[in-house]
Amino acid sequence: MLYGSFPSVAWFECTATIDDVVCGSAWYYIGCRVCHAKATKGPTTLMCIKCGKSDIVGVPQYLTKLSVYDNNDQAVFVLLGDAGEELTGKTTSELVESYYEANESVGDEHFFHVPQALLNAIGETRKFLVKVSSHNFTGKVQSLTVTKVLPLEAPVPDASLGKNVDQETSHDKEDPADELVKMSSDEIVSRDAKRAKCG
Repeated sequence: MLYGSFPSVAWFECTATIDDVVCGSAWYYIGCRVCHAKATKGPTTLMCIKCGKSDIVGVPQYLTKLSVYDNNDQAVFVLLGDAGEELTGKTTSELVESYYEANESVGDEHFFHVPQALLNAIGETRKFLVKVSSHNFTGKVQSLTVTKVLPLEAPVPDASLGKNVDQETSHDKEDPADELVKMSSDEIVSRDAKRAKCG
């Protein structure tokens, strides 16, 4: 796995099989249409702290946790933004809209249920572009951010969960999704802890 020393931010291309969709938290969030940061509720509108705007258009964005494995190890991937659409073939908006239509009578907690389009990916072997930074390995939870799901036809890298594709120095700009992953990673159970499977 990727526990050795590496630059502040690095990208790795890897091939892994999806073992499960981690349940227990929302699989999407409402973000700013412009910067994709998580929107916050104002008195009457949605606000974006990052953009500094008090009246924004909120759009659903993927924030889905996948348990994956390869021949050597297991990990938790956090699927963000376009990567979710690349995996399922559906936008977050499509899945949210169809799910709400099918579950109108269910209470407010229904957003925790994972849509079938994500559950259908369980058992698939896919190629992922994974972003790793130092915060991924500072606590008990070790989760990796997926920024892209590559086509199955893409060449297989030499090392499954460890081929370095690109690097970024510490002074380079942080991705706006990093903060969401940091916040959501507290909810992920360590791969060594017991958790219930869903799907």
